[in-house]
Amino acid sequence: MTEQRSRPGARVGVDVGNARVGVAASDASGVFAHPVRTLPRDVAGGSDLEAVVALVEELGAVEVVVGLPRLLSGEEGESARIAREYARELAVRLGVRAGGGAGTVGVRLVDERLTTVDAHRRLRDSGVPGRGQRAVIDQAAAVLILQTALDTEALSGRPPGETLSAEGKRKKERRR
Repeated sequence: MTEQRSRPGARVGVDVGNARVGVAASDASGVFAHPVRTLPRDVAGGSDLEAVVALVEELGAVEVVVGLPRLLSGEEGESARIAREYARELAVRLGVRAGGGAGTVGVRLVDERLTTVDAHRRLRDSGVPGRGQRAVIDQAAAVLILQTALDTEALSGRPPGETLSAEGKRKKERRR
């Protein structure tokens, strides 16, 4: 029998795009990710952020994993800046405080290079035509982001990526 090395609890995965936000969730044990919905991006009103916060509350999620689309070189471009801003705003709305604390929901940024490309390939391979992919591609990317984070934690025993506080600051991760 293998020992579970990841923290228990549901998680929400988010793929931030310019027009849409893909949302996925895990089961309560934090093992399997599944698609939830695609939200229209609402930069002015923040209704997409509120929908993610509502899902976190509904599931009693312990963490939100936001994809950070780095360039192939590892540098961060405009898409990564947008994802960081989104994650910061989400952290504020969830009330995450530096240092954590009882009742707070963590927000993590994880590298998601080529996730959308992989999601397109998987949908095509499963028989979803190109026209039909647009409605679900963001959800599929969110599933891949979240599942990769869950698998990484299960293998390493450490949460992947970096933690954000509500102040938007990166929290240093301690190495074990």
